[in-house]
Amino acid sequence: MADQKRDYYEVLGVAKNATEQEIKSAYKKMAIKYHPDRQGDKSEAEKKEAEAKFKEAAEAYDVLHDPQKRQRYDQFGFAGVSGAAGGGYQNMSMDDIFSQFGDIFSDLFGGGASFGGGFGGFGGFGGTRGQRKAQHRGGDLRLKVRLTLKECATGVTKKFKVRKKVTCNHCHGSGTENGSGDTQTCSTCNGSGYVLRSQRSVFGMMQTQSVCPDCQGEGTIIKNRCHLCGGSGVVTGDEVVEVKIPAGVQDGMVLTVPAKGDAAIHNGVPGDIQVFIEVEQDKDFIRQGNDLIYHLLLDLPTAVLGGNVEIPTLDGKVKLKIDSGTQPGKVLRLRGKGLPAVQGYGYGNGDLIVNISIYIPETLSRDERKAFEKMKESDNVVPNQSVKSKIFNRFKQMFE
Repeated sequence: MADQKRDYYEVLGVAKNATEQEIKSAYKKMAIKYHPDRQGDKSEAEKKEAEAKFKEAAEAYDVLHDPQKRQRYDQFGFAGVSGAAGGGYQNMSMDDIFSQFGDIFSDLFGGGASFGGGFGGFGGFGGTRGQRKAQHRGGDLRLKVRLTLKECATGVTKKFKVRKKVTCNHCHGSGTENGSGDTQTCSTCNGSGYVLRSQRSVFGMMQTQSVCPDCQGEGTIIKNRCHLCGGSGVVTGDEVVEVKIPAGVQDGMVLTVPAKGDAAIHNGVPGDIQVFIEVEQDKDFIRQGNDLIYHLLLDLPTAVLGGNVEIPTLDGKVKLKIDSGTQPGKVLRLRGKGLPAVQGYGYGNGDLIVNISIYIPETLSRDERKAFEKMKESDNVVPNQSVKSKIFNRFKQMFE
């Protein structure tokens, strides 16, 4: 394997607009192809290469199957996910990969499948996971928030009243009446939380481990269920959720608020809330990344004579000096007057770019007309070739 990291989409062999299902399917094929137990009598060098490709595929899938990581990767490349995947996979053992991302394998291969044999203690996809009791996870929720450009510049905290699954106050999430904890061992799985079944496949005989359908992986059955929640430990209720939105967010970004989604049954892990950012159009500015574009329409006397004008910024109005003889299409740049970078993905603010146009009066008084007619006799009001070339070149750049 080369030292240079490959594009994650290239690793999985999918397009940049691939769906979640396409990404999952591509990874499943690679995981089966390069799984150590599938390498048979290959040489040690070939086995090491397969292991490296297995880890590379796991890293790519870890980023691309997660909407937030994928968005950061699409926008910032490897730098955007340096804390998420970061290339540490090649230095991880197979056991470590399974321990950290066992849910991925479980999801792809139906709860844990072994191809027979093992690899450095890795075993099949089941490993020691089959001996653990299931820990339930609550569902993720989605919210959409509309922000003004000013709120994007400063960051803002929004509060939402969310209708969701919350922990039952009567049983405190246990699911048993009065929180008594009165349970018995599940007879279907004998307390393991999992059931096993064998089936023949193209890869030979496979043993599949899945969650027990009766106890949902807990290994126990509640004897006396809570009358309020029916034994689930959760009920439907309202909760005020506070969402802190950092400065510099852009339209289409997705933020994750951890552990504020639906409560999980029997005091499991709460889900998350995904917050979709929508930025309102601003009356003064056009956003281009972290830069802002402002269109300044100058009156003719100021363009000719020069002077000072006031223009808006996100911090209030500022004075801008206009040189005499300013031509339409001239661009001025106010450093640092744009938007900040999203926290962790850059430093400093963007710029405010001022695009200048000249207003030509549509109607004139008699005296004004006489004044302009008199000016026509001067060579100074007739554009020379140098000025014409500058203006035309600016015009061409709009289409390049």
